[in-house]
Amino acid sequence: MDFRKTSTDSKNICEYTNQSSSWTDNDLLMLSGIQHIAFCERQFALIYIEQQWVENLLTVEGHFMHERVDDPFESEIRNDRVILRSLPVVSFKLGLYGRADVIELIKTGKYEKGTVIKIEERDGWWYPVPVEYKRGKPKPDDRDEVQLCAQAMCLEEMYNILINVGYIYYGETRHRQEVRLTRELRKSVENYASRMHELYREGNTPLPVVRKGCRSCSMVDLCMPDSLSRAQSVSDYLKQLC
Repeated sequence: MDFRKTSTDSKNICEYTNQSSSWTDNDLLMLSGIQHIAFCERQFALIYIEQQWVENLLTVEGHFMHERVDDPFESEIRNDRVILRSLPVVSFKLGLYGRADVIELIKTGKYEKGTVIKIEERDGWWYPVPVEYKRGKPKPDDRDEVQLCAQAMCLEEMYNILINVGYIYYGETRHRQEVRLTRELRKSVENYASRMHELYREGNTPLPVVRKGCRSCSMVDLCMPDSLSRAQSVSDYLKQLC
């Protein structure tokens, strides 16, 4: 199934889609990295710069959930709703590419300028809504929301539209949570994406910062936050004595 963007939507696009593209194909980083850098810059660098990865129970369960969701290019039709899975997305303004877990195309009763698209071989106008699947429950930070918002911003750039809302489905609570794609959330996506490119360009892995989520992180043994933080503290102390 193919999307065809409308030809009259260009004047009703938010300021984010009016920015000039700043990245090329060779610059693109994986969109999935934005959830890691939102949680911990060191975790992002270990995975995406140093190419290290360790599985634990949580990551295995997460992969299992996505295997059930991600059937590439499969579509499902439910009345006035078309469900697309594992849709490739890209943004040259953010310099990110990846796949959206699920895009729900909801048929609208009327044309809404700048928010709807046409679908090949189907009548009417359709409003795209991104849905991200997570194995656990809502997080205390914004890592899930920025990943969803980044997917939406990719779709906006690809199809010249504005998306106001998306959803995150949590496997532990079996609940779909609405996420408003606010100006503040979009700005966070831009800042995280910029930082991803900065770290990747410099090849820099930040020193660890011990936090509450360290013990459940699959990278804890490679990261060694406790040991390195103690070593750093001793080094700083000795410098102060000199």
